[in-house]
Amino acid sequence: MTDPEERAVVTETQARIRRAPKYPAFMIVGGGIGAIVTFILTMLFPSDPAVGFAALFGYFALYGVTAGVVIGAVLALIVDRFMLRRAKDATVELTVVEAPPVEGEIED
Repeated sequence: MTDPEERAVVTETQARIRRAPKYPAFMIVGGGIGAIVTFILTMLFPSDPAVGFAALFGYFALYGVTAGVVIGAVLALIVDRFMLRRAKDATVELTVVEAPPVEGEIED
C-alpha cells in the first residue's frame, strides 16, 4: 500500500481576496426608501377626490420604488469599486488526495 502523501497533488495559485456588497440587499433597501419617500411626497400634496389617495400613491410608487432600486444598485456599484481598491493578493494552495484503493480492487 502506498503512503497518502505520495497520492497528494498540491497546486498553488494566486487569488485576490476582497469583500463584495450584497447587491440584492442594496436594491431592496433602496426600493423601500423609495416607497417611503413616495408616500411622504404623496401626503404633502392634496389628492383628487375622484381618484383617491391610495390610487395616487400606487401610481407614483411605481416610479418611486423603481428610482430607489436603481439608486441602491448604483450605490452598491460604488461600494464595490471602493472595496476593489482594498483587495489583497493571497496564495491559495489546493491539495487533492486520491482515495486509497478498496480491498479487492485492482490497481492501475
